[in-house]
Amino acid sequence: MFSPRIPGALAALTATVVLSATIGYGIPVAAAATSAPARPGAQSAGDRLFAYLGNGGYDVDSYDVRYDYRPGTMKMDASVGITATATQALSSFSLDSAVEKVIGVTVAGHPAGFRVSGQKLLITPRRALPRGRSFRTDISFRVDRDDNPQSPAFPSDEKPHRTAWVNTKDGFSLMGQPDRTHLFFPGNDHPGDKAKVTFRITTPKDLQAAANGTLRSRTEKAGRITYTFTTRGPIPTHVVQAAVGRFTLIKGRGPHGLPLRSYVATDQAAKARLLVDDIPDQMAWLEKQIGPYPYETYGVLGVPEGYQGVALETATMSTYAAENLTGTNNEGKVTKEDTQDDRITMVHELAHQYFGDAVSVRDWDQMWISEGHAEFYQVLYGSEKGYRDLNDPGRGLRARYDFDGDKRIESGPPGRMTHARDVLVGTNTGGLLMLFGLREMVGKTTFQRIEKTFFNEFRGRSATTRDYIKVANRVSGKNLTGYINGWMYDARTPPMPGHPDWKPKG
Repeated sequence: MFSPRIPGALAALTATVVLSATIGYGIPVAAAATSAPARPGAQSAGDRLFAYLGNGGYDVDSYDVRYDYRPGTMKMDASVGITATATQALSSFSLDSAVEKVIGVTVAGHPAGFRVSGQKLLITPRRALPRGRSFRTDISFRVDRDDNPQSPAFPSDEKPHRTAWVNTKDGFSLMGQPDRTHLFFPGNDHPGDKAKVTFRITTPKDLQAAANGTLRSRTEKAGRITYTFTTRGPIPTHVVQAAVGRFTLIKGRGPHGLPLRSYVATDQAAKARLLVDDIPDQMAWLEKQIGPYPYETYGVLGVPEGYQGVALETATMSTYAAENLTGTNNEGKVTKEDTQDDRITMVHELAHQYFGDAVSVRDWDQMWISEGHAEFYQVLYGSEKGYRDLNDPGRGLRARYDFDGDKRIESGPPGRMTHARDVLVGTNTGGLLMLFGLREMVGKTTFQRIEKTFFNEFRGRSATTRDYIKVANRVSGKNLTGYINGWMYDARTPPMPGHPDWKPKG
């Protein structure tokens, strides 16, 4: 997920969303005929770390979210239309939801019964939904951007590490990772159920909206403008982004003519051009490592007033505090070291577009696939560009190896974190070291083939450690199961290939 940054200002907000969901992946409508009796869908995806999260009985195909942003209030009227496919005969189903108020629900165009229980929206359609049937659910609601409740997966007496609604004086942006997107709109808020996303955001004429995907339309009515953004492919819910503010649009072209569009807070846009203009080179470097960029567009979102000290791999448009796209230090001066640091962070978030976004994790115990890969490619990039020395005693691989020993004692191994709050930072180092060690064992050429094959086979899908092991074994012709499992699940840091003198802690 993140790289440490300067925290930003926070405020309050309200919104209403309409939900259209099609539940099910690739299940033919012909399969709808079934004699199985209708029953309620599960109210959990069965995630070990986030047991309350996710829902069963359907797969979501798309979300169509509307926000009506008005200055001077933290509340927004909203709606979401969800298109989904039933994976069982459904008498009722649930969605993750922590919006301020659900106003109305329809399923297949008919009013549906609904009630809210904790962070679940329980829906009973007028008629049972047959297995294999595609259906749409529409929900009107209101959100309060001032409402940022603690995750039920975190200790109840612990204050939230970050707020989901990131408010500024001129608007807001979102931070849904790991389990906060259902504050923005009701949905199946689990990374194992990816979906296409549309945002339709209405703002005053003097403000701009930005969101995942491509700007499809911009329409003006009664002095207000509605921006419509849509992703072409599915993305996990925890990397959605919608923002309102005073942004300058910076356009460009990436590899193969890929359209680039970045939205940067206007007061920082001129300074940010140095790093924004470096995106095509970063993309070209990463394409050599993994393959063609997986989405139809890319860019960065630079929000004003900070972004809570982090950067986030929001799909098709990574999010940063605007000042962290300028290469400046705490005194506001552009320095070589800070410019290099910012470029390395940008490659980390760009690598997430491949691993974490296009190839999502099946559940939160697989987070090393996302964070380990992003960390690996940022370190490799920094080394190849001469920004970092892998043998640096303070910041190189040996230092990371020693840190991993401490981290396992504190948080558990990367594939089985002790605490839900550790999934965003606890898997980075273990995943990074496993990948560097694997590269040492099989050689650079075979390692690259493993990476490209894994990405190509699971692009647009979710994956597990077991999936990665199967690909690595098949491509390398070696049994790497014990090696990879050791890095993911052992309580003690495993030996590092190529470095027999490194001794683990613990």
